Amino acid sequence: MAFDLEEQEQIAELKQFWKQYGTLIATLAVAALVAFAGMQGWRYYKNSQSEQASALFTKFGEAVRKNDVKEIRALGKQVMDGFGSTAYGPMAALLLAKANYENGDAAAAAGQLQWAIDKAKDDETAEVARLRLASIRLDEKKYEEALKLLETKHSAAMETLYADLRGDVMLAQGKSAEARAAYKMAIEKSLPNSSYRSVVQIKLDALGGAK
Repeated sequence: MAFDLEEQEQIAELKQFWKQYGTLIATLAVAALVAFAGMQGWRYYKNSQSEQASALFTKFGEAVRKNDVKEIRALGKQVMDGFGSTAYGPMAALLLAKANYENGDAAAAAGQLQWAIDKAKDDETAEVARLRLASIRLDEKKYEEALKLLETKHSAAMETLYADLRGDVMLAQGKSAEARAAYKMAIEKSLPNSSYRSVVQIKLDALGGAK
């Protein structure tokens, strides 16, 4: 069952996946920098490289805050190339992918997200990268690739987002029953008063799913 025009407009206004979660990831990146530098120190560098890593990631964080795409691309690549074995490399890759996607280079974004998945030092970073990459594969109509990413084991905290996107993929494939089940799962796993729950409910209602 297709969405009517009003429902499509509501979803377009509410979801905006990359813009909504890009801000969150940028905030987390800056918070991570402060935490590492101010409270925990540099976990992955115990020699002279620590100062270089600190200075470079600080500059990168400033470029992200200013939304300076040219600097984000240049400094992000430097962080990935020079400090890819640390937690900063995958985080830089996430932010660089966001900048590239929003500026029309989905292919570069996809490559950087896969790099982040492969290099991630923690499950959370890998899970966010997989979700974003699955979103790109959906845009490209590469549905099986998207589903493979979404079926990868992930934390309960990410289940709402994964289930919602899985529903979108199923709907794009014309599988209304499977989409309905995925949207219901997303709602069940979401917080009762979250705005995201309302987004998913709109899509479920459009399919005739019970609340």
